[in-house]
Amino acid sequence: MGRIHVLLYLYMSSSLFAQQPQIQFQSVPDPLKLPAHLYLGEAAGVAVNSKGHIFVLSRGNSTGPAYGAAAAQLLEFDAEGKFLREIGHNLYAWSYAHSVKVDKEDNIWVADKGSDMVIKFNPEGRVAMVFGRKQEASDEKTGPLPHPNPPLPPVDGMFRQVTDMAWDKAGNTYISDGYINSRIAKVDKNGKWIKSWGEPGDQAGQFSTPHSIAIDAEDHVYVADRGNRRIQVFDSEGKFLRQITIDVAFDPNASPAIGNKPVLPIKGSQTMAPGSPWSICITPPPNQVLFSSDAYPGRIYKLSLDGRILGVLGESGKQLKQFGWIHEIACPSDNELYVSELLNWRVQKLVLKAGPERH
Repeated sequence: MGRIHVLLYLYMSSSLFAQQPQIQFQSVPDPLKLPAHLYLGEAAGVAVNSKGHIFVLSRGNSTGPAYGAAAAQLLEFDAEGKFLREIGHNLYAWSYAHSVKVDKEDNIWVADKGSDMVIKFNPEGRVAMVFGRKQEASDEKTGPLPHPNPPLPPVDGMFRQVTDMAWDKAGNTYISDGYINSRIAKVDKNGKWIKSWGEPGDQAGQFSTPHSIAIDAEDHVYVADRGNRRIQVFDSEGKFLRQITIDVAFDPNASPAIGNKPVLPIKGSQTMAPGSPWSICITPPPNQVLFSSDAYPGRIYKLSLDGRILGVLGESGKQLKQFGWIHEIACPSDNELYVSELLNWRVQKLVLKAGPERH
C-alpha cells in the first residue's frame, strides 16, 4: 500500500473521529417472530417487497458434516414480523446462502455461493428461472472450487461463487460473479445471456470479490469491490464511470466483531479494512442515497450517489445497535433499514432519526 494510503489511515484513526456526522438511530427489538421450532443460522441476506414483507436468507436448516454442509433456507415474514412461510424447502440449489433481493414485480431472487446458482422465484414462491449450474454429485472431482493463478477463463452462463444481483429499468439482471471470476454478468428479462465485464485485479473495471451490487434510477451500476476497498460505478454496458471510497475517521480503540484487530495499513485483500464495502443498498427514487457497511470497525455509512459522506452509525458488537459482519442491507427508505448479520445470527430493523447532515 502506497504512502497516500498510509497517510489516509493515520487520518482516519485520528482525533477527528468525534467530528464525524453521527446518525442517531434505534433498533426495533425482536423484529422477526420466529416459530418455536425455527432458528436462524448466519443471516446472509435480507430483502423487503412492495407489501413490506421481509425475506431472510439464512445459513440455517444445515445438513451434512461441518465441512461441506448444505446451509441455506429462505423465510418470509409479514410487515409486522410474523412468520408466513418457508420458500423452496429442499431446493436443489440450496448449498451456501449468500444474498436475496426482490425486484419491482415482487419476484424473489437468491444467489447461492455454494451451488454457483441464481434462482428467480415468482411472488407465489415457485421457481420461475434458474441461472448457472451446480456441480454434479457424481463427478469425480466435485468439491470446493480451486483458485488457480492465473485464473481459469469464465464461461458464459456459468458462475463461480456468485454473490448478488440487481436490475435496471428494462428488467435486465446484473449478477456479481463473485469470489473467483470477479466479473459482472448481464442477462435480459427473458434470461438470455447478454455479456459480462471485469476480471481479477485492482485497476478500473477489475475486481477483487465483487460482493454486492445495486443500480440507481439512471441505470448506473454500483459494485461493492470489497477486496479493493471501493465501490465502482459503471453504465449499463459496463463502461467505467467512477469509483467511491469511504474514508471516514474511526476510533483507533474500536474492537472487531471477531478475530484480531486488523493491523493497518493492510497488505493484500482489503476485506477487513475500514470502509471496505461488504454490502451496498440504494433507496428508491426520487431522492436516492446509498448505504454501505464494513466489517471493521463495523459501521453503516450513508452516502450521496456521488460519494459524499452524509452520516455514520453503529459499531461492532452483539447488542442491539451493534453489528457482527453485516452481509446484506435492505433500504426501503432512507430512514428504515434491515440488516442481516453473519456473526450474530439475526436481522435488525433500524429506524434512523432525521436531522441535519454535514457534508
